[in-house]
This record gives sequence, structure tokens and C-alpha cells, in this order.
Amino acid sequence: MPELTPAQLPRSRQLVVLAICCMSLLIVSLDNTALNVALPSLRRDLGASVSGLQWVIDAYTLVLASLLMLSGSTADRVGRRKVFVTGLVVFALGSLLCSLAPSLEALIAFRAVQAVGGSMLNPVAMSIITNTFTEPAARARAIGVWGGVVGISMALGPLVGGLLVESVGWRAIFWVNLPVALTALLLTLRYVPESRAPRPRRPDPVGQLLVAALLGSLTYAIIETDPLFAGIAAAALAGLLWYEPRRREPLIDLRFFRSAPFSGATVVAICAFAGFGGFLFLNTLYLQEVRGLSPLRAGLYMLPMAGMTFVFAPLSGRLTGARGPRVPLLLAGTAMATGALLFAAFGAETHDPLLFAGYVVFGIGFGLVNAPITNTAVSGMPRAQAGVAAAVASTSRQVGQTLGVAVVGTVLATGVGAGMSPDDFVVAARPGYWVVTACGLAVLTVGALTSGKWARRTAERTAACLAAEADPRPGPGEGPGARAAVRGLRKDIRVRRR
Repeated sequence: MPELTPAQLPRSRQLVVLAICCMSLLIVSLDNTALNVALPSLRRDLGASVSGLQWVIDAYTLVLASLLMLSGSTADRVGRRKVFVTGLVVFALGSLLCSLAPSLEALIAFRAVQAVGGSMLNPVAMSIITNTFTEPAARARAIGVWGGVVGISMALGPLVGGLLVESVGWRAIFWVNLPVALTALLLTLRYVPESRAPRPRRPDPVGQLLVAALLGSLTYAIIETDPLFAGIAAAALAGLLWYEPRRREPLIDLRFFRSAPFSGATVVAICAFAGFGGFLFLNTLYLQEVRGLSPLRAGLYMLPMAGMTFVFAPLSGRLTGARGPRVPLLLAGTAMATGALLFAAFGAETHDPLLFAGYVVFGIGFGLVNAPITNTAVSGMPRAQAGVAAAVASTSRQVGQTLGVAVVGTVLATGVGAGMSPDDFVVAARPGYWVVTACGLAVLTVGALTSGKWARRTAERTAACLAAEADPRPGPGEGPGARAAVRGLRKDIRVRRR
């Protein structure tokens, strides 16, 4: 008897597949936020500077962002379960190596190995979900759960990290990944069927190299303030914009960005996660280095942010499924900007009532923002390109967190110099909080501009064009008007290729 396709699975098994995918997302997201709480311990144990701490975080998010689209397209081509299983194995191996790292340089290298495995998990899991839940309402609910897990894992990271660092040590953060990855691996082999895109896309090694060069050189230029690498990043971006539209099957299909909601989701993801990454980086160092709190107490201090994200992430998923992405995006941008503004303008970190108020409001905003990002990125896209579309959204999150830590960390390092005295830290952190506030305002503005009726029309046109090229045959029940529209789209596609 042939194995069932993902869409043919019974409801109970579909839910098991969703749970497995959420497990992989949990360890990939939780690992990075939990490690933030361990930064002061790493600073003492491994003799790390502020830039060294930035690289511990950004080595992971940078490699992850560089490889997500390659992993998504590869999974669509060679098999989603196969790539997902490989990712679990590599991620577990990288976690083990990180727990044994003897130096800062080794830890940064092993974090990159860990990220190679992580890049095979998030976009591939989203592609599996998209191809398992084919009915629009069920897919929206599943994506809502997925977006909720992103927010929950981000929120629980500081608390889990603080508990592990104080009770065992920072290396325990990586040990936690091993049993979860092993459990997910065994369940995947048992319950997740193999699936591929009907028409696999060809590899694009030049596009992949340009993406890696762009993200790597940009991050290095920000952290190390090197203008040469800023020039390399600009050249890589120009190369991408020139080369990718000329390929028949590019790594990044730039036509995705003709959809205003898709482009908006990309920008919102970058801004939201840049704000979150910078906010978490500043607060982790402040609570432990300036206030002298233990890792566990620092995690407990940030519990209001975790609690609000935990509550509002699944609510945002349901709200997005019922009302669309506009309302949660507007609320998210307003809350994130307001929470950061309490620190930037009113010195919330020096007054506990304001500090906790800032955590509560910022946590609400971050909890609301994940579900509409994910839903908007994949809604309306052909299932044949689900892996690539999901990978763009995941890449945007990682790029945002990478840039947030790089920019805010560089601003902080410039202000405190070598001293890191309490007064210097508070003053030096102020511009960083203004950066985070600007990120929240960007979420609000872009969310408002790209979630209206005009934006939805651009999404419909883009989806129709992509679907016509992916599967140019009209489906059953489509009338003459639909067939004529598809014939017209096919003609437009042939003209563009000439």
C-alpha cells in the first residue's frame, strides 16, 4: 500500500505532524534567546568582549539566514522529510559541540555548525505544514499555532536560560537540545510522510553565494565598523538584483515582492526581530552587569515580557485567522514602540514600575507580530514554492535579529568603551533603545500600508502569476474566464522570458 501524501493524512496524524514541526521550531528559537541570558557568564568564563558576545549570537543567526532559502528550495526538490531529518541530526551535533567548546572562537565556529542544521528545520517544517493543511481555514489555524510557538519560544528563552545557567552552567543550554532533537527525529521517521514539489526548482549556487556575501559582509561591517565590508555588501546586493531576475529558476524569486503583503511581511519581520534582538541584548547585559542580578533572577525579571508573549502569541494566531493580519500588525507595532519608548525617553530601567511596564507592553507587541508575518508570507503562494516562500519569512526574522544585535551592540560598545560602569551603561544604552523604538514604529507603519485592499489586490495578481507558471493547466470546475486569465498569464510569462 503506497504511503499517504501529507494532504491525505487523517486529522489526528496531521496534528502529530504539526506538533513535530513545532518541536523543531521550539529548539531552534529557544536556543538563541536562552543563550542571551548566558552572555555575562560567557564574558567571564571565556574572556569575551562586547563584540565577541555579538558574534556568539550573530554567528548562529547569520549562518541560519544565509542558508534558509537554500534549504527550503532543496527540500522542495529532494524531499522535505529527508532534509528535515538531516537538519535534526546536524543541529543536535552542533549543540553537542557547543556544549564542549573550550574557547570563544570554538564556540562561535560550533554555533555556525548548529545553524547549518537549524536552517534545514524552520522553512522545511513550514513547507511540511503548508502541504499537510491544504484547506485555507485549517492552514490558517496551523500557521497560527506555528506563529504562537515562535513567540512562546522567544519569550521562554530568558527564563529557561537563567534557570539552566544558574543551576548547571551555560553549557546546559545546549544539552537541552539533544533529547528534544532525538524525540523529534524518531517521531519524524515514524509519522511524517515524504513530499516534494511537483516541479522541483534547480539549484542556484551563484545566488546562494551572493546572499551569503551580502549578509556576512553587512554584519561584519556593522559589528567591526569596517567600510570595506560595507562596500562588499552593497556589491553583493547589486549582484543579486541584476542576476536573479535573469535566471529561469532563481534562488530568490523577486516576483514574490510584487505582492505588497509579502514585501510588508518581510520588512515587518526584519524590523520586529531587530527590535526584539536589540531589546533582549541590552536588558540581559543591564540586569546582570549593572544591577548584578544572577542569571535566574534576570530571567525572572523578564518574566512579564515572557508571560505577555506567551498569552498573546496564540491569540494573535486566532485573530489573524479570523480577521486577517491588519489588526494584529497595528497593535504589535504600537505596543513594541511604546514599550521601547519607556526605556528610550523615560529611563525605565532605573525604575522598577516603569521597567516592568515596559516589559509587559513590549511582550504584548512581540507576541502579536509573529502570526501575521508567517500567515502573510505563505498565504496565496503556490504550494510548489511553499519551501522558498516560508524560507524568505524565516530568513527575514534571522536577518532582523542579526542586524538588531549588531547595530545595538555596536552602539552600546561605542558608548561604554572598556568601562561598563553603571552610569556609562545607562547613558550608552539610550540610543540603542531609540533604535528599538524606531523598529516598532516601522512595524506599525509598514503593517498599515501593506494590509489594505490595494495590498490584497497586488497579492492576488502575484499569486495568480506564480500559480500559472507553476501549474499552467486550469483546475477542475474553472470556467472560461479563469481559463482565459491563465492563458493570458502564460502569454505574459513567455513575453517576459524572451
